[in-house]
Amino acid sequence: MSNRLGRLAPAVGVVLALAACGESVDPRQDTDAGDTEGTGGGGGQVTLVMESWRNDDLAIWEDVILPAFHEEHPDIRVTFQPTAPDEYDAALDAKLSGGTAGDLITCRPFDVSLRLYEEGHLAPLTELAGMEAFGDVARAAWSTDDGSESFCVPMASVIHGFLYNVEIFDELGVTPPETEEQFHQLLDTIAADGTYAPLVMGTADQWEAATMGLQNIGPNYWNGEEGRQALIDGTERFDDEQYVAAFTELASWAEYLPDGYQSMTYPDSQNMFTLGRGAIFPAGSWEIALFNQQADFEMGAFAPPVPEGQDSCYISDHTDIGVGMNAATDHPEEARTFLEWTTTAEFADLYANALPGFFPMSDHEVEVDDPLAQEFLSWRDRCESTIRNSYQILSRGEPNLENQLWDLSAQVLNGTVEPQEAAVQAQAGLDRWYEPQQQ
Repeated sequence: MSNRLGRLAPAVGVVLALAACGESVDPRQDTDAGDTEGTGGGGGQVTLVMESWRNDDLAIWEDVILPAFHEEHPDIRVTFQPTAPDEYDAALDAKLSGGTAGDLITCRPFDVSLRLYEEGHLAPLTELAGMEAFGDVARAAWSTDDGSESFCVPMASVIHGFLYNVEIFDELGVTPPETEEQFHQLLDTIAADGTYAPLVMGTADQWEAATMGLQNIGPNYWNGEEGRQALIDGTERFDDEQYVAAFTELASWAEYLPDGYQSMTYPDSQNMFTLGRGAIFPAGSWEIALFNQQADFEMGAFAPPVPEGQDSCYISDHTDIGVGMNAATDHPEEARTFLEWTTTAEFADLYANALPGFFPMSDHEVEVDDPLAQEFLSWRDRCESTIRNSYQILSRGEPNLENQLWDLSAQVLNGTVEPQEAAVQAQAGLDRWYEPQQQ
């Protein structure tokens, strides 16, 4: 299957993490007997430490990914050292400032990593061998605003869509929709049966309404990258009709959500779906691994249905994880060797299959074994990819557009703000601080 993201024009998956336990030990002080630090002529093994917030991936890195690298590079040992996700940014800042951070840095997308680069903590990687495998869309999350310098290797994106319970669909004799009209007919059929919630999502945590709601279906309204770039350029506004239409479609979901959805948290909705009490889950591909473990029924997936009369489809194929080099590492040559390896087809295949639902962003051919992950990935072949329109540049001021969209999307679903007013408020927020949008 072809991964086409790298060939597209320029453009925080939210993931669950398990708590890490035990005291933190610097693995650079725990080398095997006979191993020595350094790159000199002694032939000793060099240990690199990789910082990450993905503590639920520890076993995958230790058992699957890193052994493949170590086999090819026996003189370089990489140790995966995760921190709890909600502590990672602050802990990493402290380590970088104190000179104790690892050699390799797992990079969040856009402004967090851009700040680290501008502060001199991340080394430039524009000329790194293998970076040519990534196009402008993939590099955008870890490059300067003008795209002239890159500072992290793109590792993975997450794709938005809808998961569904195949057994419920079979029981009710319904099929996945392709258009919004078919989508609403499907929801009406499930609602009329009365056994299951047609759509499973809550608004208590707010971000769900924006991330799995507005940013899921919205690209079909604002034409993906074309619309996202137009907001940045100031040639389109959030109160234009296409954004009002996206909020209007989101508002129509309310009648299909579970009773009491206004009080449902993200874990509540996950549990409700995996227990088989709801038919459709507005989702991101990051759900796949967890849901495969928790659900005892077959699941399917369908892409965001397109509005009537629209031929093109667009998906949110959001840049999520990169990896860079600590500019202060004592082992830049070895760190670059590892980073070059992460640009290869071998790494892309290992990562995609070890973490189904997290997709490589290079232009290498990748076959994904997990059928749900393969379904999500197949949408790249027929739809245009974009990223969430609030992530690049537009959330740097106050009010922060990303946080504002969380609140507005939840209120639209709760019926406390009308779609037109939500669009007006989002635009008013940009008008307050973002010069290209000021008139």
